[in-house]
Amino acid sequence: MALDTVVISGRRTREPSFDVPAAISAVNRDAIESAGPQVSLAEVMNQVPGISVLNRNNDSQDLQLSIRGFGARSTFGIRGVKVLVDGIPATMPDGQGQVSNVSLGSVGRIEVLRGPLAQLYGNAAGGVVRIVTQDDALVPTATVTAARGRFGLSKIGVKASTSTPDYGLTIEGADLRTDGFRPHSESERRQLNARWQAQATDDTHVAVVLNALDQPLSKDPLGLTATQFRSRDRGSQPAYLAALAQDPRKTVRQQQLGATIEHRLSDATELSASLYIGSRQLANALSIPIGAQGSPTSSGGIVDFDRSYGGGTLQGAHRVPLGEGRFLRLNAGVEVETYREDRQGYVNTLGERGDLKRDEVNTVRSTDVFVQAAYDLTTQWTLTAGARHSDVRFKSDDRYITASNPDDSGRRHFNAVNPVLGVAWKATPALNLYANVGRGFETPTFNELSYRPGGLTGLNTALKASRSRHAEIGAKWKLADTQRLDVAVFDIETDDEIVVDSNTGGRSTFRNAGQTSRRGVELSHLAQLSETLRSVISLTMLRARFDDAFTSGSGGAAVQVRAGNRLPGTPDRHLYAELAWSPSHAWGGFTGAAEVVHTGRLYVNDTNTDAASSSTVFNLRAGWRQTVGGWQFSELLRVDNVANRYYAGSVIVNEGNGRFFETALPRTWTIGLTARYAWK
Repeated sequence: MALDTVVISGRRTREPSFDVPAAISAVNRDAIESAGPQVSLAEVMNQVPGISVLNRNNDSQDLQLSIRGFGARSTFGIRGVKVLVDGIPATMPDGQGQVSNVSLGSVGRIEVLRGPLAQLYGNAAGGVVRIVTQDDALVPTATVTAARGRFGLSKIGVKASTSTPDYGLTIEGADLRTDGFRPHSESERRQLNARWQAQATDDTHVAVVLNALDQPLSKDPLGLTATQFRSRDRGSQPAYLAALAQDPRKTVRQQQLGATIEHRLSDATELSASLYIGSRQLANALSIPIGAQGSPTSSGGIVDFDRSYGGGTLQGAHRVPLGEGRFLRLNAGVEVETYREDRQGYVNTLGERGDLKRDEVNTVRSTDVFVQAAYDLTTQWTLTAGARHSDVRFKSDDRYITASNPDDSGRRHFNAVNPVLGVAWKATPALNLYANVGRGFETPTFNELSYRPGGLTGLNTALKASRSRHAEIGAKWKLADTQRLDVAVFDIETDDEIVVDSNTGGRSTFRNAGQTSRRGVELSHLAQLSETLRSVISLTMLRARFDDAFTSGSGGAAVQVRAGNRLPGTPDRHLYAELAWSPSHAWGGFTGAAEVVHTGRLYVNDTNTDAASSSTVFNLRAGWRQTVGGWQFSELLRVDNVANRYYAGSVIVNEGNGRFFETALPRTWTIGLTARYAWK
């Protein structure tokens, strides 16, 4: 993390993060490179307050990423958080997202926006994660990276980059293989990321991005029951072995192409437009018992879909001078997103595809219009106001119709207007204060709409979108030229929180659970303590609760969830602290650092009947850099979980078979090597 970084996520325009009147953080390239072998966002996102990234150590399931408690319920993929990669949404219009296509080897910056201003990005109540490709090299540069780690981890990456005054090009490819820590967790992944940009005229900039993912093998080790986890049984119980006999695994292929044009009409007015298309193919074998798949309402144990998606954005920004260094900044635009999914379900018999059990075509389309204005009341006071209208339409055409499984076709339509209002005060050149309020909403995903309670057919028409009210106050203080402190206090109330209703017959159904609340404090402190010492501290305190009691059948039998229960999967506290030492005259450009990561207790279900204990993990790293002619070499040695602590790295919320716990990695070492050559 840097003391100040130019970001785009805040008010959808470029400005220093210190000036954005909202809780926003940015992780730069140096932090990404030092955090590990650049395999997963979990390596580096622990440094950001307000965000929880639980590493499942399971490549067949995506990271469990949540912001201010939104997204924690997701058992796969990312919910409640908007993810953008070079401006292209990695979140589908129904709110379901994933980051498996992000190739960290070419990422230059990761921005995280929390709070009311994030609601101007649409169907995601928690916040925004924006991932940006690294700047193009000033001269032709080739980079080769290699990483080796415990449990058969091996990664090779190749990157080429160059630029001239008229164009820039960056291409990166990576190959990752691992045997996995737990039985049945082998994985292979290949990625390609490319960006070409050109200054077509003095006023027009064009960028084209290409991204591809090939994940031919990702085996699922499944979660562990409380008995297995606490006895440190890695998988010898008959029920667990029977589930593994179904060979749970996932194969994914994804390709996407996008283009952005930015045109300056005048010094005060800019227009931008973007278009993107993509496709994603997935084959996912689940551990559902063969007996459960025999139910007429079961959709089988193998999911197979072919999805095509696309969208576009048209946005304009205009600045009106008001005199005395004051401005009125206007920003407005329209976004359209869509996907079409051809989905089938098959019986899974010991990993082999059997009879067809599900066949449907699903489409989602969202159309959003947003407007935002920032008005400088004085040179120190700024008022920000905005609104976004979202319209999301679901349609499912069922093609698997039998006497015992009638037509499940259906439609759903959600819309909302989400306003935002904020005020910022530049108290001094070194102190900014702000306060924001706003509304957000989060639609159910197609997976959550697919089934109705009680085995009934058709889309779940009773399931509503959740709607939230956000308020935050914050301060950004440059204590000195070498120190910065950010603090944010937030209060969020959500109506119609979406929760699991039942897990029966191989189907999960969802319901609305009344009101929930999320209140907390986020703090980050960055400091260059001396010429050789640097520190990072990030702290999040979160109180996420059900305010209303309700009945849940997620464990198979109807039970009462009490008001006051914790939202499962949301740690009540998270701390990251780092102290780095870079001696000015050390041989080989040595840098050493010690890290502490503390995560609070994680409840596993809505009834709060069990939880993963809090954990504190210590990590050490050492790096070296050398320059020889046009060559630059760097080496990285990391030892994570130095004390070899046994703990749950994540929990699978409301898992129907009681397999809630996913074990974190034990003491693990990683060695990374980078060789870079620049032609001058």
